[in-house]
Amino acid sequence: MNDQPWDVALKAARDAAEAAAEVIRHYWLRGVQVEIKSDATPVTIADREAEQAIRAVLAPALPGAAIYGEEFGLDGSRDGLLWLVDPLDGTKSFVRRTPFFSTQIALMHRGELVLGVSSAPVYGETMWACGGGGAWLNGERVQVASTADLSQASISTGNVKTLTADARWQVLGAMIRDSNRIRGYGDFCHYHLLARGGLDLVIESDVNILDVAALAVIVREAGGVFTDLEGRGLTLETQSVLAGTPGIHAKALTRFRES
Repeated sequence: MNDQPWDVALKAARDAAEAAAEVIRHYWLRGVQVEIKSDATPVTIADREAEQAIRAVLAPALPGAAIYGEEFGLDGSRDGLLWLVDPLDGTKSFVRRTPFFSTQIALMHRGELVLGVSSAPVYGETMWACGGGGAWLNGERVQVASTADLSQASISTGNVKTLTADARWQVLGAMIRDSNRIRGYGDFCHYHLLARGGLDLVIESDVNILDVAALAVIVREAGGVFTDLEGRGLTLETQSVLAGTPGIHAKALTRFRES
């Protein structure tokens, strides 16, 4: 960590998240008009202005780094240092006046995720992590639970539409029957809960890397395991998530692979 500027980058990411939070709080109180993008997802002025605020902080902090944002695309090369930014992840929640939305900022170095900041200003939580530095919630270090027995596990699902169409749906059903409880917190919320010991497994089959890159660093630094549903590490093309305590993740991955 001493031979790379992750300390500078982490401060920049946290500052950028706070700059976005100011924009988001403003529009949360004021209200916004909603547009529909070409992929049928909503976007607002809050999304765009929050990303602009983030880019204004990140660009000078690491001049050689590229930035890949949800609203304004890729500025620079995907190789080397690459910021991954979702300024307002959970726009559907934002426009429906529910507090399950956040700002996600991660840094990737030569394909490896090295730091992440997850800021949920209306919900009242900010988490961050840097490789080797642990995971932090509002300034206090957090850790995943020690749960290893599926019968004691709490499972949360998010976007699982694709999963429902194949054999994995039956696998999920069996795990739910064998578990202690099932919830569907979604968005940033269930990853925050996982990282601080509040639940034990998160399953999603339909995500974008910008949604989960920062959260992956946070969960890993909290002692958890974060892969896709096939057990692979995250890349820019990742579209699914299996994240959990080491023991529960291993059991869930075995079941999915057997399907």
